[in-house]
Amino acid sequence: MLAAVVRKFNEDLSIETVDDPICPDNGVVLEVAACGVCRSDYHGWTGGHPKVQNGSILGHEYCGTVVEAGSGAQHKIGDRLIAPFILGCGSCPACHTGVSNTCAHQVVPGFGTPGAYAEYVAVPYDHNLVHLPDTISPALAAGLGCRVTTAWHALTDRADVKAGEWVAVHGTGGIGLSVLLLAKMLGAQVVVVDIVEEKLEHARQHGADATVNAAKVDVATAIQDITGGGAQVSIEALGIEATTNASVECLAILGRHVQVGMPSGSGQMQVNMRAIYSKQLAFFGTRGMPSWKYPNLLGMIERGDVDIRPMVAREISLSDASNELRAMNGPTSPGTAVITDLHSEV
Repeated sequence: MLAAVVRKFNEDLSIETVDDPICPDNGVVLEVAACGVCRSDYHGWTGGHPKVQNGSILGHEYCGTVVEAGSGAQHKIGDRLIAPFILGCGSCPACHTGVSNTCAHQVVPGFGTPGAYAEYVAVPYDHNLVHLPDTISPALAAGLGCRVTTAWHALTDRADVKAGEWVAVHGTGGIGLSVLLLAKMLGAQVVVVDIVEEKLEHARQHGADATVNAAKVDVATAIQDITGGGAQVSIEALGIEATTNASVECLAILGRHVQVGMPSGSGQMQVNMRAIYSKQLAFFGTRGMPSWKYPNLLGMIERGDVDIRPMVAREISLSDASNELRAMNGPTSPGTAVITDLHSEV
């Protein structure tokens, strides 16, 4: 099969013919229809993730059709499926209590096992996979990726956002835009922070009640002024020390910070604990979404409760993935790229 392979960090992925994946007994092989390009992939491509090495195949935001099923698989050949990026084992205490995104035995294709920057991907624990409605295109499904699912879990589970509350979101990449669209659906007021005016304008076009350019003003002060004392919820979507502190400092008393952005490197940060202590803030971490929540999310999208089409800005070929990753070295344009041509070498 054709795949985009990591050979050297920060250099173009190598488009190679590699062995087809072996079908796991407890899973399936998918012919990949589409795969999102995510900032988590960027962390791996730059050498910032310990499970990405020479020979790794990235790609954890995918959908496709079953072409082979293991003896213990729950799905069959021909099924059109979408995957949450975290594949829980299904048998541990975490999986049994509905938090499969914390499974100690989880598998994440692209990080430790071959991912979906390829024509085919092997998916163990296929009970995590969900049937993709015919009304949702592969590009849009892959655009959901980890960004929409993670944003939904952050808002509805970790932060428990209520209608009328102010939600601040720091960074308007895939996660940030997802938070905006979903928080508005929940009836929240949303203030969006970025340093790229084009992305702030894009956020305003898609419902942001206010925007803050972090390159021009003090973010925490601006948000406190806009919201009349601070946001009730603040979502950090970049994994950067400066934005994490801005997120904490912009909150109202008893506010809730949710750390969605994946810290790179050592993961160490200096965080304003005085603000957390004095304002009695809650500080949540979150990663992914339990797979059982996926059908409900897909149902809302299918019914038109939320329009996530603004998520997908570009459909690209496998050979274009390197350019998308390289662009993440600096501020990026609005929306995300999705690989939909997985069969062209150039």
